[in-house]
Amino acid sequence: MPPFAETILVVFTLIAIGYGTAAFRVLKPTTGDGLSDFVFTIAVPLLLFRTIATASFDHGAPWALWATYFTSIFVTWSSAHGIIRSGFGRDARSGVVAGVTAGFSNLVLLGIPFMSGIYGEPGLAILSQIVSIHLPIMMGASIILFEWALKRDGAAAAPKSVVALVSGFLRQLVSNPLIIGILCGLAVRLSGLDIPGVADRVIATLAGVAGPLALFAMGVSLRGYGIRGQVSQALALVSLKLFLMPAVALGMALLLGLPELQAKVVVAAASLPAGVNSWLIANRLGTGQRLASTSMTIGTAMAAASTGIWLFIAEAMF
Repeated sequence: MPPFAETILVVFTLIAIGYGTAAFRVLKPTTGDGLSDFVFTIAVPLLLFRTIATASFDHGAPWALWATYFTSIFVTWSSAHGIIRSGFGRDARSGVVAGVTAGFSNLVLLGIPFMSGIYGEPGLAILSQIVSIHLPIMMGASIILFEWALKRDGAAAAPKSVVALVSGFLRQLVSNPLIIGILCGLAVRLSGLDIPGVADRVIATLAGVAGPLALFAMGVSLRGYGIRGQVSQALALVSLKLFLMPAVALGMALLLGLPELQAKVVVAAASLPAGVNSWLIANRLGTGQRLASTSMTIGTAMAAASTGIWLFIAEAMF
């Protein structure tokens, strides 16, 4: 058994335990929401803060890493948008949901414990470089395309000004706990100051539970979303997410000559399934909620096998 196979088994077993706990009502339904809130607002932001503040980034400015990952997003998002609109006759808003669902990897709840378990602190540091700009870029793209889709579908009450769009984006950005954790970690890193010993131990303790709790909470959440129909469309998006996106990332990593660990992390990150962000954006658009929910559930189940395949390929190629 390859070394990473045990980590994959542990990761998806924790998700399955969370799913089973919700299915058999072992915990109160509100417990899952509370765990998700704790992970998203406290544990993961502290983990990102500590990683960015203290990790050693040995490969310099990650321009090639970012180019690799966001090229894979662009190709996959564009393909998903075209397939849903042309192949299934859906509207522009559904096309945006499809693009987000196919291109938005679950880098936080699933990616952080996944990379940490397989590649340790160096892998987590590389992933944090992707996460640091991934969320702002994806949020910005979603907001812009959201307004375009509303106008295209004739559902916009009144066009928003550029100032309104920018201010709304900035409000969402600065209030996001993950962004706050990233910015605070960057500030400490640039200041050259050390985190005091007691404070660092407290932060490390809270951050240490982020991985397993994130996976458990994700399983609980999947039970709440589930498969809601539109399976054929969802399978098309899941295929793009789990096979096209990591293939593009692999090709770009080879083309740009990424260092070995960066290449492995970026392929693994691209191979992860979509997370809850796709459903949240669908809910905001007022369409595609069933498509996003079904894609997220099926994709997470299939990723238990497909991600292992891509990790095996990356190990062989790099």
